[in-house]
Amino acid sequence: MEPGTSQFKIILGSSSIARRKILAEMGYDFMIVTADIDEKSIRREKPEDLVMAIAEAKVDAIVSKLQATHNQERDIKPTVLIAADTVVVYEGKIREKPSSKEEAQQFIKGYSGGHAATVSSVLVMNLKTGLRKGEWDKVEIYFHDIPDQVVDNLVEEGLVLNVAGGLIIEHPLILPYVKQVVGTTDSVMGLPKALTERLIVDVL
Repeated sequence: MEPGTSQFKIILGSSSIARRKILAEMGYDFMIVTADIDEKSIRREKPEDLVMAIAEAKVDAIVSKLQATHNQERDIKPTVLIAADTVVVYEGKIREKPSSKEEAQQFIKGYSGGHAATVSSVLVMNLKTGLRKGEWDKVEIYFHDIPDQVVDNLVEEGLVLNVAGGLIIEHPLILPYVKQVVGTTDSVMGLPKALTERLIVDVL
């Protein structure tokens, strides 16, 4: 176990490969427990409110799941639960995961020569004390013109269907067309490192 996590355990409440990768890069060992919630049933006008509400719902669902399965465990070390959510905002509209290949194509073509923003929430809860802290982070992304063939290849490959707004700026096909990122790539990928680190410290 990494020295950083020797004093506490971490549960990542996400099935996202990108979030797993980021948390591992931060030097943490962790287990994964997913929240099986219907994100589409949670609606808010503002993207910042939406991502916070979804992260809250994920934490509540995971806490219920853990209570049902682990109530006999009384660990000496505190356990920190991390949940997160990300949406893309384009021309003032909230974009979640594309519902079809056609929608993914429309999303990505829209970014060509333009810009979008990501809003990511992180909610961290100390399962021993019940203390939870959360915040959101916003990143602006500007694009060069993206050729239609690149858009078609991305959509055909299918990874873009699993992410908010069909946006994977670190993807080798899209990376050459990213003009500027105002903020951090890890936030766009779904887990802002500095914010996550700060919230972990805050709840311990």
